[in-house]
Amino acid sequence: MAFKISYDFGGVGAWFGSKYSLGLAKAVEKAGFDVLWMGDHFMPWFHDHAHTQQAWVWLAAAAQATKRIPVGPAVTIPMFKYHPLNIAHAFVTIENTFPGRVILGVGTGEAMNEAMFVPAWPPWKVRGEMLCEAIELIKKYWSSPDYFDFDGKYWKMKSIYAYDKPTKPIPIYFSAFGPKSAALAGKYGDHLMTYGSPEYVKKSVLPYFEEAARNAGKDPAKTDKSVYLDGGYGDLKRLVSKYRVTSAGSLLPENFNERDPRKIQASAVRVSDDLIREKACLFSSPRQFVDLIEDFREAGLTHFIFGDWGYNPAMTIRMFGSKVIPHFKRKRK
Repeated sequence: MAFKISYDFGGVGAWFGSKYSLGLAKAVEKAGFDVLWMGDHFMPWFHDHAHTQQAWVWLAAAAQATKRIPVGPAVTIPMFKYHPLNIAHAFVTIENTFPGRVILGVGTGEAMNEAMFVPAWPPWKVRGEMLCEAIELIKKYWSSPDYFDFDGKYWKMKSIYAYDKPTKPIPIYFSAFGPKSAALAGKYGDHLMTYGSPEYVKKSVLPYFEEAARNAGKDPAKTDKSVYLDGGYGDLKRLVSKYRVTSAGSLLPENFNERDPRKIQASAVRVSDDLIREKACLFSSPRQFVDLIEDFREAGLTHFIFGDWGYNPAMTIRMFGSKVIPHFKRKRK
């Protein structure tokens, strides 16, 4: 499987807004990125200067603005603010409009985006069960040749039928950061989306994903194993300063259950500059990106997703297009 490099607009949209980020979609395609992603956030990771665009609307506009590049959300949650069939319906419509260019990323969710839609925020185990059942319902909606009923633990549906089917299968990327979620991803998802260092992913994610995929009758060698990482390109001091405001709060585990972006941003004072540099790929040299991505490739990943939280996205996109992507395209030949 050829190694892929993709660009995620979540951080760009959150800071610069939807119109600005849409204006860069053509540049991402021209630079040679393999997929164009947008974070599906109802609330941002920070408060000051923040924006949140509806990801599906933005992705449809980005598909219209470009010619070939696949688009997808990183990630949509098919449980709380969205019913699984709303997602299935929306994404088959986008896929029918832009055939073969739609990807669906899914996950168990973060409290700041989903908790306000339910009376109580469920624990991870419950959310994992809900997600797996939701994927089954979505796939059945896309594939069933006739009306069907669905009698699940969390969703019970009568007389459901999709009058529009995907022109090509819509791949589902299952977001999984640990062994338990990786096993669910291997069983229920088509592909993996994860997070962490090359060493962590190789030890604590990939083996569980691949074993579960094999047990489900899938060939792990034919699955895309992607890793998402925050980052930025340019002056390191400026990058760390901006990242502290926009995303450093996401490095604190307790904030995954926090609903208020104001509190998440305020908590970033507890995050050291050293931790920011350790967790985010904030680099001043293209070679640093090449070396990091090579480490992920050697660890068994097949796809690197760059979430741009830098201060000059246009410069970063040009740099990837001229320095980083050509390096890996040469390896495909």
